[in-house]
Amino acid sequence: MKPLRIKNAAEFGRVAVLMGGSAAEREVSLRSGRAVFDALSRQGIDAVAIDVTGSPIEALANKRFDRVFNIIHGRGGEDGVLQAILEVMHLPYTGSGVLASALAMDKLRTKLCWQGLGLTTPKWFLLSDEAQLDDCISQLGFPVIVKPAQEGSSIGMSKATNRDELLKAFLVAKQFDCDVYAEQWVTGAEYTVAVLDGEALPAIRLETPNAFYDFEAKYQANTTRYHCPCGLSEEREQQLQVLAVKACQGLQVKGWARVDVFIDNQDQAQLIEVNTVPGMTDHSLVPMAAKAAGIDFNQLVWRILETSVVIDEGQK
Repeated sequence: MKPLRIKNAAEFGRVAVLMGGSAAEREVSLRSGRAVFDALSRQGIDAVAIDVTGSPIEALANKRFDRVFNIIHGRGGEDGVLQAILEVMHLPYTGSGVLASALAMDKLRTKLCWQGLGLTTPKWFLLSDEAQLDDCISQLGFPVIVKPAQEGSSIGMSKATNRDELLKAFLVAKQFDCDVYAEQWVTGAEYTVAVLDGEALPAIRLETPNAFYDFEAKYQANTTRYHCPCGLSEEREQQLQVLAVKACQGLQVKGWARVDVFIDNQDQAQLIEVNTVPGMTDHSLVPMAAKAAGIDFNQLVWRILETSVVIDEGQK
């Protein structure tokens, strides 16, 4: 990894740790935020934990901060809205800028960008209403996974193996007030690759007895298995890491992120999505990958915060 840019905690100034928000991932964000705040405080950084329950402008008003560690997951924190507010307030922040945050939060637009770059992502079908179910089945077959395009943590996602299940999955996903799409099911192994300041960390292979790596498997289950080393050859893992960095660069993702990818039974890597504000809980994957690279949680949080200094210097 690159050498540390900041050696003295005082150089960060006063740091607002923004957590919570009003999206479906609020509780996960609060857990992530508390872990980040504790890690910053342990290292002598002047951090203030702020649970954003309404407007982030009001949450930050009349308070002096030098930068923001953003750990609000989902819409309102990860989709470019908060990033735009912080830019207007001239507050440096961790993670990606407005454009990358908005693109990566919208899984459909992410797939279109990757398609334009020649990067492989599973086939999909945009579902606008129930009348399109048969066209979807004709194009994708079964099984498929149905997703709300702008939710994270697998919220609102369902696997469908027949028409009735597809209808049910569509009705569940459309409750989240965003585009809904069905994605061709990928049979193979699931991996995630964290990218920190432009460099990929060791890949993790995910294994769950659930139908897929859903919310319960991510945050609640003790049956999910995380393999790091991931079991790939050194050459194949490096290829996966290069792909993850390209996937981020294509969206202008900065600072840190986590790229989810399958390797199908034909050994083809299939990009799924990018998370620009990944989880930092005790079940989260970025800390796990960092640990495998010799970076403990405190060091990881410090390195992520350093990316806000780069933004402060106009090097977005």
